[in-house]
Amino acid sequence: MDLYGWIQLAQYILALMVLTKPVGLYLVRVLDAEGKTFLDPALKPVERLSYRLFGLDSKKEQDWKHYTLSLLAFSLVGLLFTYAILRLQYILPLNPQGFGPVRPDLAFNTAASFTTNTNWQNYAAEITLSYFSQMVGLVFHNFVSAAVGIAVAAALVRGIARHSAKTVGNFWVDLVRVNLYLLLPLSMVFALFLVSQGIVQNFKPYEKVKLVEPSGVQAPTSDSATQTIAQGPTASQAAIKMLGTNGGGFFNANASHPYENPTPLSNFLQMLSIFLIPSGLTYYLGRKVRNQKHGWAVWSAMALLFLAAVLVCWRSESTGNPRWRALGVDPAGGNMEGKEVRFGIFNSALFATITTDASCGAVNSMLDSFTPLGGLIPLFNMQLGEVVFGGVGSGLYGMLVFIVLAVFLTGLMVGRTPEYLGKKIESYDVKVSVLALLILIFSILSFSAWALVSRWGLAGLHNDGPHGLSEILYAYSSGTGNNGSAFAGLNGNTFWYNITLGLAMLFGRFVMIVPVMALAGNLARKKLVAPSQASFPVSGPTFIIILIGTILVVGALTFLPALALGPIVEHFLMMGSGVLY
Repeated sequence: MDLYGWIQLAQYILALMVLTKPVGLYLVRVLDAEGKTFLDPALKPVERLSYRLFGLDSKKEQDWKHYTLSLLAFSLVGLLFTYAILRLQYILPLNPQGFGPVRPDLAFNTAASFTTNTNWQNYAAEITLSYFSQMVGLVFHNFVSAAVGIAVAAALVRGIARHSAKTVGNFWVDLVRVNLYLLLPLSMVFALFLVSQGIVQNFKPYEKVKLVEPSGVQAPTSDSATQTIAQGPTASQAAIKMLGTNGGGFFNANASHPYENPTPLSNFLQMLSIFLIPSGLTYYLGRKVRNQKHGWAVWSAMALLFLAAVLVCWRSESTGNPRWRALGVDPAGGNMEGKEVRFGIFNSALFATITTDASCGAVNSMLDSFTPLGGLIPLFNMQLGEVVFGGVGSGLYGMLVFIVLAVFLTGLMVGRTPEYLGKKIESYDVKVSVLALLILIFSILSFSAWALVSRWGLAGLHNDGPHGLSEILYAYSSGTGNNGSAFAGLNGNTFWYNITLGLAMLFGRFVMIVPVMALAGNLARKKLVAPSQASFPVSGPTFIIILIGTILVVGALTFLPALALGPIVEHFLMMGSGVLY
């Protein structure tokens, strides 16, 4: 843990804090159907045309049920659209490598993955998907799935801010405005920056080049004097995969590939872009509920959880493996296995923490090669619901579910009627909030247990013992949490893994959204209660501590037994036994 790492961590937190307010203020305008932005002269005609083409009345709002049905119908059509493209890519354009159709089970998994903003990839993209499949089938979802998450968060915030209301907004208006005024402009600017850093953006066929020094580790059928260099429209996909917390890489190596993340500056700004919109949404929350201190309190709780996770992961990776001393290797350099030398230990630990705090899933190092406690942090981040800034939109609405529970539990402990921003928290609100969390818990633990007792589940493991358990648990935590990163020792590209992981992604996204939207509708209908001395403050250190405690207690009580059998026991075996997994 060196000085340069501390300096960069301080720079990251400072940059994120500085950008939170301007991004939040812009989101207030974007998420208001009548809001005006500096892009209106160019984009307002496009917005109006979009409404006319689809026969939408932008002034007509929806109740929570119609909002949810619109969202589910749109997502289903998008899933089928991407599935068809993947199955038919061999007859579609922009396929210079002549790739064939994607297998049905893998096509379902991939379509479900990108529809749910997960971007789990059971394939190597550069040897499986055509340019058309990546640009149209996948990048389409990188935009719209991110917009769906932001739309749900906005609907829930409106439900909190409004009173005696029947509506929570219009899904179609939110979808159009988020893409048109937020995601598309940001992605265009960011993509141009990434091109300036050396990320490729072309439609060229793959190139075969001669090696300066022939390799002796090629397969016998390979030409050891040449290498195939993949090409493609990478920068445009890399920009939205970060800004939209999607995470799916154009290349199998993701953000560790020099064509996706070539420089320290591109690495820093890609990490910053992951938290950019989720951080701004906390300011949007404070602005809409007319309590900016509450917005900053939520931001502070997220930031403290983030810092704790970074420090544990960084410390674990910097300490390295004590077994090295017996082999005559100095462990002072830390655990560099699976990490890019140009990024080092700190940037690898920071990237891994950020990408699993958010529902991004992009990686610049191999998580399966982390130390047991270093790998525990990404796993536990996802099991907390990825509410530490989290995915675009999903992080905020997940955190608001925890806030409802924290307010309710605090009210019970002190004998007060639970109240949140002038609204009484009643049994219905608590039930739907708990249901949202139970869906995640049920999906992660049930699918993991099924895989652990099934032949198809064990057949995909490349490690046994506690590390094998961690690989399976990580896969379903990543799928249900709509993250997409993986412990790569697991072969997930089999029929049963493709199907079960696809179902876990759908449960974790859409089955959870229904109770969240029900909560939004119920809060919108409530009348405001005048604040009194008995009202519980939702800002300040006490609220922050209670909120963090609620998140950790729920996560610890739920997943600690499974974690104890996986990364925790593996850590103790590494430290004090001769057993190695």
